[in-house]
Amino acid sequence: MTHHISKGETVAQSLKDRFDYGQNPEKTQGGELISSYECDHRTADAEFLLAKAKYKAVTGREQRRDADVLCYQIRQSFRPGEITPEEANRVGYETAMRWTKGKHAFFVATHTDRQHIHNHIYYNSTTLDYTGKFRDFFRSAAALRRLSDRVCLEHDLSVIQNPKLHSKGRFLHYGQWIGERPPSAKQRVRLAVVAALGKRPADFAAFLRLMEESGFAVKRGRGGVISFLAPGQDKPTRLRSSTLGPGFDPEDIRAVIAGERPIPELSQEGPPPPRRVDLIIDIQNRLAQGKGPAYERWAKVYNIKQMAAALLYLREHGLTDYAALSASTEAALSHTAQLMGAVVQYAKTRPVFDGYKAARYSKKYLAQHEAELSDYRAAKAAMSDLLGGAKLPKMDALKKQRRELAEKKKALYAEYRKAQADMREAVAVKGNIDCLLGHTDERNKAQER
Repeated sequence: MTHHISKGETVAQSLKDRFDYGQNPEKTQGGELISSYECDHRTADAEFLLAKAKYKAVTGREQRRDADVLCYQIRQSFRPGEITPEEANRVGYETAMRWTKGKHAFFVATHTDRQHIHNHIYYNSTTLDYTGKFRDFFRSAAALRRLSDRVCLEHDLSVIQNPKLHSKGRFLHYGQWIGERPPSAKQRVRLAVVAALGKRPADFAAFLRLMEESGFAVKRGRGGVISFLAPGQDKPTRLRSSTLGPGFDPEDIRAVIAGERPIPELSQEGPPPPRRVDLIIDIQNRLAQGKGPAYERWAKVYNIKQMAAALLYLREHGLTDYAALSASTEAALSHTAQLMGAVVQYAKTRPVFDGYKAARYSKKYLAQHEAELSDYRAAKAAMSDLLGGAKLPKMDALKKQRRELAEKKKALYAEYRKAQADMREAVAVKGNIDCLLGHTDERNKAQER
């Protein structure tokens, strides 16, 4: 996808609006699922603009304002349940690196707000040496699809074989291909309205411009009625609460823009949670609360399944006795807590060490930041120990090897999340075994005494 300057906005505003959507913390797990190459994703809009200014200074060339491509975007989706968010981000990074051949700055934002995990890849149209620009070419989308398929196959991931075309000659979008029900026209309008409001338009006119930029035709009727016509839609959808639901009247939209009320909420189905072992149900306690015979039958079947899952967990992890299970739970808790602390401390103090290097290891800088540097060294040592003795790259090589640094950070976060998942499952299994062995009853009696 090519991104040009939006009507009525500056170049900086146009880039920021697009990048803000891609970097949305609610879609990227608080920004953890973002990796970048030769730029900082938090300041990528400013860095992309600086590159364009240097391009003009170096080459003396300048394109028309409305024709200049600000950046390019790649969207890459994966089969639900086949890949973790961290792995998807690594696949997106590799795809972007091979597509740009390392000549363009880019960042990869992995979204987990849908059933299918997907990447939004943004790369600068200007090259890193400021002497050229990426030029779109005939059937570039097909070439990109082949490259993405090849990278996915190399990572043992599914690809769409012989993608079909619909009546208008365009490929089916991924949701249609995997069998998801496409959103209704009303839902598409709701999603677009919420997205437009999320960009904080200055007034109602700016809000309507954002709706137009997202592909909706704005229809104005008698009495100030506003309707939106989506691409491929025959009948426009009116902007009013009786059609779209509470919070979608023009007055509500104006109130949101004025900061007088929050953006209307949407009930969206998130990705299905991973299957794990849950705690068994205290049937007697639930029956005392008024649950009927049907609930009792369901709960008994549910508990049998949970006990079977607990036993399978014990066999798979070689935990043949209660003491080993308790030790495993405590180890998972301890490892998770230590890893979390090391990750946070390392991320906070690494810039201080970079400044120390830039100051040529100045004694004055050391005196000013001695505590932060001490925390940095401790966090680095803890991370090295928690990673099983694997050595982290030396700091003087990090700037030249940004890709390796990003990969190690992502791998570290992946290990941290896996530890969290193992901890939750071990705690659940331990609770079930406690119930089987009567440990829960003994604790309750002890507390009563």
